[in-house]
Amino acid sequence: MSIAEADRALLASSERSAAEIAAEAERRDIRSRWLLSAPALVIIMLAAVGPLLIVVIYSFLTPGDYGNVVWRFNTEGWTGVVLQQDIFSDKWQWADANLSIFWRSVKLSLLTTATTVLVGVPTAYFIATRPGRWRDVWLFLITIPFWTNLLIRTYAIMDLLRTDGLINTALVKLGIIDQPLQLMFTDFAIGFGMTYVFLPLMVLPVYASIEKLDFHLVEAGYDLYANRWNMFWRIILPLVKPGIIAGSILVFIPSLGAYVTPRVLGGGRNMMIGNLIELMFGQGRNWPLGSALSLTLMVIVTIALLYYVRVTSAQRRNYG
Repeated sequence: MSIAEADRALLASSERSAAEIAAEAERRDIRSRWLLSAPALVIIMLAAVGPLLIVVIYSFLTPGDYGNVVWRFNTEGWTGVVLQQDIFSDKWQWADANLSIFWRSVKLSLLTTATTVLVGVPTAYFIATRPGRWRDVWLFLITIPFWTNLLIRTYAIMDLLRTDGLINTALVKLGIIDQPLQLMFTDFAIGFGMTYVFLPLMVLPVYASIEKLDFHLVEAGYDLYANRWNMFWRIILPLVKPGIIAGSILVFIPSLGAYVTPRVLGGGRNMMIGNLIELMFGQGRNWPLGSALSLTLMVIVTIALLYYVRVTSAQRRNYG
């Protein structure tokens, strides 16, 4: 073997050794990260996955006579989500009560999301276009409701909507109506209350998007003789769309599972999914059905989150 061949062999051996050392170091680094992450992973498994697994198991068991469950496999919890058995003929029919509550929950959540978009986008645009020292003041005012308890805020809405509340009193004194309107314990009251409660969750993401907006593009649009509507529809809206989608998800998900606001403003008659789940675990004493309803709600929320991830990923690919 010549000296050149020996040098090449030695160099190749050195490169293999360096690669092996680097691979071993990477493996040690991965093991160290897993070991450091192990306590957090255990806590997540016990605190999140554990209770969820219990709910899944309960949904396939038999309800007990006085609550709890009987450890006997049964799928009636899942069939009871959309079907019910007639107590006289034992025939299966649609569970109209559950389906109407599901429809009311989705409808009110969508209406709440749409209303917060209509109110939140102009509000966020107004705040983002103020001078710097005033933006913090307006954002401070927007976040103040988060400082108070949800139940207190809901009772504040009740004072506005009740028969002798501020809205009915003002309408009567202005001569618009002769008798107070029945606003409480209606779908309108629930939607109104949820819009007030979740509005900041729409304003803040949209504000973050508008604040990053390059207003030179708006000036260029005006230079090209675009009117205000075209300016908003073709320039501003596409650029702030990620913030609107993020705010819509932040509003839709908690409003879909809302419990306090529908319970107080709906009066127990206009229930939503959260109230129905509580009823099944409480007076209904049907824990398997309550577990199945909870998992159904989780599936709906997961679909909404997957849609958000898909839309945002597509936008990142399109805009680089």
